[in-house]
Amino acid sequence: MTFAQEVISRDGLQRLGIIIEDGDDLGEVLALALKAFLELMEHGVVSWETLSIPFVRKVVCYVNMNLMDASVQPLALGLLESVTLSSPALGQLVKSEVPLDRLLVHLQVMNQQLQTKAMALLTALLQGASPTERKHMLDYLWQRNLRQFIYKNIIHSAAPLGDEMAHHLYVLQSLTLGLLEPRMRTPLDPYSQEQREQLQALRQAAFEPEGESLGAGLNADRRRSLCAREFRKLGFSVSDRYPAPHPASSQGCCCSRGLRPFLSSPFPLPQNSNPAQDLEHVPPGLLALDNMLYFSRHAPSAYSRFVLENSSREDKHECPFARSSIQLTVLLCELLRVGEPCSETAQDFSPMFFGQDQSFHELFCVSIQLLNKTWKEMRATQEDFDKVMQVVREQLARTLALKPSSLELFRTKVNALTYGEVLRLRQTERLHQEGTLAPPILELREKLKPELMSLIRQQRLLRLCEGTLFRKISSRRRQDKLWFCCLSPNHKVLQYGDVEDNASPPAPESLPEQLPVADIRALLTGKDCPHIRDKGSVKQNKDLYELAFTISYDHGEEEAYLNFIAPSKREFHLWTDGLSTLLGSPMGSEQTRLDLEQLLTMETKLRLLELENVPIPEQPPPIPPPPTNFNFCYDCSIAEP
Repeated sequence: MTFAQEVISRDGLQRLGIIIEDGDDLGEVLALALKAFLELMEHGVVSWETLSIPFVRKVVCYVNMNLMDASVQPLALGLLESVTLSSPALGQLVKSEVPLDRLLVHLQVMNQQLQTKAMALLTALLQGASPTERKHMLDYLWQRNLRQFIYKNIIHSAAPLGDEMAHHLYVLQSLTLGLLEPRMRTPLDPYSQEQREQLQALRQAAFEPEGESLGAGLNADRRRSLCAREFRKLGFSVSDRYPAPHPASSQGCCCSRGLRPFLSSPFPLPQNSNPAQDLEHVPPGLLALDNMLYFSRHAPSAYSRFVLENSSREDKHECPFARSSIQLTVLLCELLRVGEPCSETAQDFSPMFFGQDQSFHELFCVSIQLLNKTWKEMRATQEDFDKVMQVVREQLARTLALKPSSLELFRTKVNALTYGEVLRLRQTERLHQEGTLAPPILELREKLKPELMSLIRQQRLLRLCEGTLFRKISSRRRQDKLWFCCLSPNHKVLQYGDVEDNASPPAPESLPEQLPVADIRALLTGKDCPHIRDKGSVKQNKDLYELAFTISYDHGEEEAYLNFIAPSKREFHLWTDGLSTLLGSPMGSEQTRLDLEQLLTMETKLRLLELENVPIPEQPPPIPPPPTNFNFCYDCSIAEP
């Protein structure tokens, strides 16, 4: 920071800008100028919004230029990404000057660094676009087969997928799924002719063979009653009994005029007599209707089998298709985080999302058939509906966590996870998590705790001595710069310093900075950290403040801070535990609790190994009364003749 401020104060940025704008040398000099400019700007001393339009346009030229030096274009793309994320006005300029086709060209070059930076700029442009623009952009990218290219040439590339590319694929997945949010937030409109016809199409696909009409030869009342029963068989909350229609609306029936008797009768309808009422709740709103229609049109045999199979069961054993679909849509939206803002650091994308078009609807088709299968395995009744949904949630969550590479692999794995297998996994996890509650065992565990806590403290300090690579993250974007920190072997000094990308962890003695442990005042975590307080809304930076911690230490007569963003939740726990140990404070992390529980369970089992299958009483056995005489005692001091 000191060097950056000095260079900037001496007009270093302006001189680098002149080199970049002139473009006299398109090789190494330009690459070095771009790299230096990026690194100086990322200190946050100068705002990205101060860049001039001619400068940005010149950098855009380097991105759009053919036969450009391979080291220049990744840097130019990275600079434009920062501009797009930091300045809405300049971001619009970048969007208008950099065609999507050009980014697609860069993505197809077999250069991993160039691919990563092109994907970074692409996701930045998508994030800065309005919802309508974003939809048009994504539709165009899918038409140009971007999804297929990502699936075949990036996800299944021979080279391992880098952390930054994984993050950008996660962002792309989140933004694409975010297009479903308007449908998820929109309730069904009972006066929409199109939506009434869609509901009608669902019923006809299940109960009316192609070319046949419902209730031919029946009068209007009978047809209306039959229509209501079929909606109820579909799983909607519809009553079989309806009031007489108004004379003005008695011509025809729901089959010939949409759902008008259900939805627009001038007489008030009985409670829960309208199938549209089930879709008025948001979420899932119209998204549930979209899923049901997609299933009926793209898997018609499975749809008919689902509905007719449940129609033939007893009423209490029916699996209601509509109710199941609505709740399942809500569940999928929760598991896939539809409508949630993108995390700044997450890399949790699903490879199968890029494996086929309409991935959300395809996932629903697999999941609704899984729900029916689980319903039968549980022999569920209507009262068990919530229990079935809990099991289905667990089946889907466990399978999604495995990150299957294709929808077919997902189908295979989730169908193998039967209700019986879920129960077995639950039991296994419960046995691992729960120890016996017998008082003798609890007493043994309490005696073992101090020794095991000492072992955990030693492990934490050893982990600090090994050191960790931390990533510097600004409030605007993910950074590539790394720094390394470790504890000296004598536990008296923290040593740290910057390292190059892809470099192995440096030797402790080569690190330039040192912080004596004796100078540390306190350990701060989460939103108490100064580098998190400066980032604005805690809600928007939740993923950051959960990984943030700060060391407060004496620097002369002033208080200074050493700020950290842990690479993972586990590293956060290990470091905060280790620093707490150095400060003489208790270790209160979740990881410590889990480690202690695991060690206690293992040590207890080892101590009780010889007592296997021996029942341990709740209370110790009573001490017998003393004998009437002690003549049986043997005096060892008397020598035998």
